[in-house]
Amino acid sequence: MPNAPLVTATDAVIDAIARRQRFVVAHRQLVEAGVSRRAIQHRLEIGRLHPLHRGVYLVGHPVPLPLARPTAALLACGAGAVLSHLSAAYLWGIRENRAGPVHVTVPADRRPTSRAGVVIHRSGTRATGEARRRDSLPVTSPVRTLIDLAAVVPERELKWAVEEARVRRLLKLRELAVAHEAHRGRRGAAALGRVLAATGAAPTATRSEAERRLLDLIAAADLPAPRANVRVARHLVDLYWPAERLVVELDGYAYHAHREAFERDRRRDGDLAAAGIRVIRLTWRRITAEPAAVTALLARLLDLGTA
Repeated sequence: MPNAPLVTATDAVIDAIARRQRFVVAHRQLVEAGVSRRAIQHRLEIGRLHPLHRGVYLVGHPVPLPLARPTAALLACGAGAVLSHLSAAYLWGIRENRAGPVHVTVPADRRPTSRAGVVIHRSGTRATGEARRRDSLPVTSPVRTLIDLAAVVPERELKWAVEEARVRRLLKLRELAVAHEAHRGRRGAAALGRVLAATGAAPTATRSEAERRLLDLIAAADLPAPRANVRVARHLVDLYWPAERLVVELDGYAYHAHREAFERDRRRDGDLAAAGIRVIRLTWRRITAEPAAVTALLARLLDLGTA
């Protein structure tokens, strides 16, 4: 088998590039590394390479690793591309990951070909120094990410993204306010202005979308605001009303389905009860499907002290 050593050497070259990029490679990278177009085509035919975009391949397994899709989108869009908008917000940890396209911003003078599953924005991001690196990927800065996010999400989500950025110490409100002034003509600027105007107190640290939904329900019902993610009787609890000695815990199946979590939660409830603190548990389904019933329950507990 005279061709075996050549194939092995070629695969080693491909793997060396792929390992640095979550097992995603671009056609141009392989050619620049000396891999022939014929060798690339052969590996496509035998399933060694899997097309993600035109000229961008997943190496080996057809199931992408985490962040492989954003990596592939950046490679597909070429030099100067950065993750932005919803994709940047996820990478910075200020918005939960949800199914949808990858958002990429490219320099204003570029006109890249459209790609399936990629939303391409054009701006002078690189030229204005608003790009950073996160998890080894180029991404818009936290401030620029929020400026962009204001144009594509509801105001409620924008408010939580700003709060989360503050909790994670990614920015200072003064920086965001200065950037907002510089981008006043952009779509979403009015919504961001309202969020900034309403933000003055210390940020509320939240751990889940369920907490955010519930806090919004509490505010809309004009109920007393709880403290979020604080220690009570040596335990970190989701929401706490000190005057009423009431704790609300948010239960999610993914986090409470196994026995160890079940036992831990019961021990915590017992410790809190022994300290004279009442605990109620709410699920994501109940918060989203029965919001009126949830706020009515909280109103009774907070006003009367009994359910």
